[in-house]
Amino acid sequence: MKPPNAKMQVSAVRSGTVIDHLGPRTAFKALKILGIAADATVLIGVNLDSSKLGKKDILKIEGRELTEAEMNKVALLSPQATFSVIRDFKVVKKFSPTLPDTVEGLIRCVNPACITQDPRVTGRFLVAAKKPLKLRCYFCERSMRENEIEFL
Repeated sequence: MKPPNAKMQVSAVRSGTVIDHLGPRTAFKALKILGIAADATVLIGVNLDSSKLGKKDILKIEGRELTEAEMNKVALLSPQATFSVIRDFKVVKKFSPTLPDTVEGLIRCVNPACITQDPRVTGRFLVAAKKPLKLRCYFCERSMRENEIEFL
């Protein structure tokens, strides 16, 4: 059992991106979605205590500022995530992402009869609702809820 005011200390990011408030056990999926190289300098915190969420994950990515499009992809995985851009050890920008209107090439349709089951066809989904997250396949019009999403 840890003392009441004990905090875990980790290295600060000199320059890069911090993704905080990821849902628990989603950090590794986020790395995959972002295509972070295996040799990148990344701090990964998994299943940490959070006053906002109960439990959370966090990523500190050294040497890379994420694009808006990349942040929006992470929003599909964890809509409550927050992003901080770090330069010279200082937060220069902090914000929450917005879900894109269309998601393409990132997830697969759960309908086994959908044309997107063919690996030559890129899946495309319309964001039908943002809270709770609901996506609709562009091709077969099957709706999917957040817990049904399968990332590629």
